[in-house]
Amino acid sequence: MVGYLRAQATEFLRALRRHRESGPGAGAGTGAGPGTGTAAAANGAIGEPGRPAQHADDVDAARALRRAARRISGTLHTFQPLLDPGWAEEMRPELAWLSGTLALEHAYASRLERLLQALHRLSGSTAFPAPRPVGRATATATTTAVPPAAPTTHPASANRGNLTVGAAKAGALLDRQLTLARTRAHSTALQALGSSRFHAVADKVALLASEVPLSSAGRRAASAASDAAPVDLRPLATAAQERLTDAVAALPLVTAGSPYNAEALVHGLSPDPAPHPQDTPWHQVRLLLRLHRYALEALTGADSGTAGAADDSVDVRLLAAGEALDRHRDASEAAAAAAQAARTPRIAPATAYALGVLHADQRHEVEAARYAFRHSWRKEPIRLP
Repeated sequence: MVGYLRAQATEFLRALRRHRESGPGAGAGTGAGPGTGTAAAANGAIGEPGRPAQHADDVDAARALRRAARRISGTLHTFQPLLDPGWAEEMRPELAWLSGTLALEHAYASRLERLLQALHRLSGSTAFPAPRPVGRATATATTTAVPPAAPTTHPASANRGNLTVGAAKAGALLDRQLTLARTRAHSTALQALGSSRFHAVADKVALLASEVPLSSAGRRAASAASDAAPVDLRPLATAAQERLTDAVAALPLVTAGSPYNAEALVHGLSPDPAPHPQDTPWHQVRLLLRLHRYALEALTGADSGTAGAADDSVDVRLLAAGEALDRHRDASEAAAAAAQAARTPRIAPATAYALGVLHADQRHEVEAARYAFRHSWRKEPIRLP
């Protein structure tokens, strides 16, 4: 576990450096203090308006940053009895805040792309909108002047002529709302990466790369294991697996046994704008499945003596189940976005109808994802060599 946490902290710092170097803030941390220099380098992590960006490197670095933050937070949750309780309780919400803040911009962009693709599919159009790039480049384009050489049309505008009037207006409405939300998420991320709160998180992760704060029980276990076998992490990892198993047992897997059923539209006309009430336990299972995977990664690394050994043995069943639950979340959030757009005052009936069809389509995608999860979960575990 200690080696796994150090490895993930190193990945976090490496991703932070890549994020800085892919933006305009290279060298931002020069001359700063010993701890704040590493964190201050993130001031240019997402970028500033009007600056060119290495888009692919930026997106990859942001994904790696979120990935490391999630793994550190999940490991602190599962193996908390072996760690300093005050430090772990303080770090976990900060890492969750950072990961969630950085993920919002990408989530809004992916949601818009998903909904536009669905509109074209439901309209029987053979022409699909060009994929919208995800990252700093498009977000800053919404707040800065477009260079003369750049196209002034929306990537999907050339294909909207293939849609019905209602679908085209629904796509334009979703575009406005989700692009605005994405721009706000971009600004929030910029503020977060320049805040003292983020600097404190980065400094603590930098210290974690060299020293893991252990509880008294963890220190005793580590000292006893120094001359004997490694610390046994299996009881804590098994507890994470049991929490997942109990949560899955509470799911309506019998209902999810059909890839297409009317449960997808239950509460579809509810005036409550809150998240769909059926989705909450599935989202919880998704989080518990992630914690279980991270515990297995830490356990594999501890058994083999190297934190990177988790990549050598992958449970295909868990990967397939996780992908199904990711699709479930994406479809659920896309359906909520369509329902929210349909509540816009004074929209045309054809636009509202198109948004209603889109909402129903995404709710059926939710049911299909539940079916895929049930199908993959009941398979026997298979590990890749």
